[in-house]
Amino acid sequence: MLRLDGLRAGYGPIEALRGLDLEVREGELVCLLGANGAGKSSTLRAISGLLRARSGRIVFDGREIHGLEPSAILRAGIAHCPEGRRVFPHLTVEENLTMGAYVRRDRGGIAGDLERVCAHFPILAERRRQAAGTLSGGEQQMLAIGRALMARPRLILFDEPSLGLAPTVVETTFAIIADIRRAGTTVLMVEQNAYLALRMADRGYVMETGRIVLHGPARDLLHDDHVRAAYLGG
Repeated sequence: MLRLDGLRAGYGPIEALRGLDLEVREGELVCLLGANGAGKSSTLRAISGLLRARSGRIVFDGREIHGLEPSAILRAGIAHCPEGRRVFPHLTVEENLTMGAYVRRDRGGIAGDLERVCAHFPILAERRRQAAGTLSGGEQQMLAIGRALMARPRLILFDEPSLGLAPTVVETTFAIIADIRRAGTTVLMVEQNAYLALRMADRGYVMETGRIVLHGPARDLLHDDHVRAAYLGG
């Protein structure tokens, strides 16, 4: 479904991605692990068009998408759920959700999806007229996920979905992501909690300084000595 070939991208003179090769197959949940500054978020930003590729290829569903505007990539079927949630704090919950469908023109479908998202996240239904900035961190994460779903994506990019959340909320968030995958949406996830990510993923990639240094089935990475020492605390 998604393939990165020799991808290079960066910020000014800093090269964040140095010839990245990565693949996500349809229906998979793939996790991307690495230390801070390894290039994980930059990878997601390059896929969604927020960071321009300097060279290499990004192919989604057989179509080259590097160089397209973020809105065109969203229309193609890729939604980005960013680190830190990035909700619109002064807009209501319902307005934030509706913003997730801004590239769509099917009003009836949008209205139906809005009700489905609110049914999936009852707390959002209760707070749909409330300003998003007044929600708790966990509620904002649900809102960010719901907003991404409003685009009807085939692939969702999750960037550190557990960041800053209480442990019980982290469990809820991961359960929601697992449900999304079971419902048929492919997932590429950057996550600081390597143990939880690998337990739910099909495959994983490990990044260091803009390059993939290790990849394979998630169950194998869970028992890899390098991964255990660097990311699992043992």
